[in-house]
Amino acid sequence: MSDRLPGFSTLAVHAGAQPDPTTGARATPIYQTTSFVFNDADHAASLFGLQAFGNIYTRIGNPTNAVLEERVAALEGGTAALAVASGHAAQVVVLQQLLQPGDEFIAARKLYGGSINQFTHAFKSFGWNVVWADPDDFASFERAVTPRTKAIFIESIANPAGSITDIEAISSVARKAGVPLIVDNTLASPYLIRPIDHGADIVVHSLTKFLGGHGNSLGGIIVDAGTFDWSTGGKYPMLSEPRPEYHGIRLQETFGNFAFAIACRVLGLRDLGPALSPFNAFMILTGIETLPLRMQKHCDNAKAVAEFLAGHPAVASVSYAGLPSDKYNQLARKYAPKGAGAVFTFSLKGGYDAGVNLVSKLQLFSHLANVGDTRSLVIHPASTTHSQLDDAAKVKSGAGPDVVRLSIGIEDKEDLIADLEQALG
Repeated sequence: MSDRLPGFSTLAVHAGAQPDPTTGARATPIYQTTSFVFNDADHAASLFGLQAFGNIYTRIGNPTNAVLEERVAALEGGTAALAVASGHAAQVVVLQQLLQPGDEFIAARKLYGGSINQFTHAFKSFGWNVVWADPDDFASFERAVTPRTKAIFIESIANPAGSITDIEAISSVARKAGVPLIVDNTLASPYLIRPIDHGADIVVHSLTKFLGGHGNSLGGIIVDAGTFDWSTGGKYPMLSEPRPEYHGIRLQETFGNFAFAIACRVLGLRDLGPALSPFNAFMILTGIETLPLRMQKHCDNAKAVAEFLAGHPAVASVSYAGLPSDKYNQLARKYAPKGAGAVFTFSLKGGYDAGVNLVSKLQLFSHLANVGDTRSLVIHPASTTHSQLDDAAKVKSGAGPDVVRLSIGIEDKEDLIADLEQALG
């Protein structure tokens, strides 16, 4: 191949993968094994001491997973990545490297309901405290910064409303505060938005969604941008201080611009254990090969469906950044010019009961708690994904009682519109 940098579609198919050196298999094999044989005692010692790269045990790393990691890192423009068992696991592993008991992180209020619940309740057990900020007002992030702040967390396209976050504005706050910006890029995928290009230091995904794309495999991933200096101010001892379990190695000093990905693997995944199955890694790799084709179809269909709903008399409002009238349309043009995503919400004039009724009448849309499938999906967030929140918090997160969330698939748009039309009556 020439010296030119491969395009996105080429990377989606080829990045990280080579024909299997033993069998010549072109598709990445599923290395369904727990452990790997060492060459000799010295080889084993060098692997365990982080003096050499290689395979030890599938909880820590696996050749199938390694191809997935390299591919997503290439698509996102990062230096390295770590695949884990789910998107939630990715968030735990990331924050374990950054936070000590009593520390804080700032998070955008508009997030997936499961993340809001995880941050508010589960993380209290670790002594990690979340401080909420308004993604529509980046100054609210500035006001939330304290000496205990160790990170800022946002979604590039927020779930469930599909609103676009001004990554660069919030990145400037993170830079000023001297903390990393973490961006959940699940709903956009790197096909639509590459957060690292706009100032993100860490990117996370639920691989379960658009990257895998077929609703058949759970997974999560962490991408290290290689942009943050972990030695600054002694804020991040997991990376800057000697690690006793590795004979005093300082990860920042030893591994440079991929030190965070290494820390997530050898301190987080090793001890917390949320390993991704090699079979799931294989399934997700297969899905990624068609990511550019699927994402464009998702976006084209979503815009058509949003336009239909915006003109329907039973619909009070549509929140889709791809509509010219939407408040996030300018941000969508800046950050996601190829399309505003496939997940959005709309409000019904009949309120809560109308939302529940619509979900029950749809036939082609599947009523389930997922997004990013080839199939079109529907859910009523207030009674499901965001039901743990009080009414005020539901509204703030974009999941009010009258709101229905759609994840638009790759079917024929005319069939999706017809299904919605019959359900709306």
